[in-house]
Amino acid sequence: MACAKGDLSLATTNEDDKGRPVRHLLLTLTNVGTRKCTVYNYPYVQMGADAQAPVAVIEDSDPKALATLAPGEKAYAALLVSGGHRDTYEAGYVSLSLQGPRPGSHVGESIRAEMPGIDTLTVDDGGRVTYWMTASGLALRFIMSS
Repeated sequence: MACAKGDLSLATTNEDDKGRPVRHLLLTLTNVGTRKCTVYNYPYVQMGADAQAPVAVIEDSDPKALATLAPGEKAYAALLVSGGHRDTYEAGYVSLSLQGPRPGSHVGESIRAEMPGIDTLTVDDGGRVTYWMTASGLALRFIMSS
């Protein structure tokens, strides 16, 4: 069964050092439902109202395994909010949509993420997101060198 908005809580964590611009976020989904559910592929991420398109996925981050979550378990995706330094704009929110079992499909409504202690993010066309994974460190490995 695919996870839906009502099955999940979403948290964002700033992975940058204190005082540095926020560029690296960890998206954490927790299954708050009563049954196992699966998050498929990667989240479709929109950064603010001015986003031209969803954030591109880091194809090399595909773990080749689905993230199936029992109640209380977590899945992680790492989000690089800026990296291209072109077409920069301020985003007042980050929202994500979940995929269903068929690649490119959508499940339910989008989920708006709380900003990690800031009002806006400076984002650009270099943003990237990983596939969902069950280990936060693995997800972060794909963005922390950027």
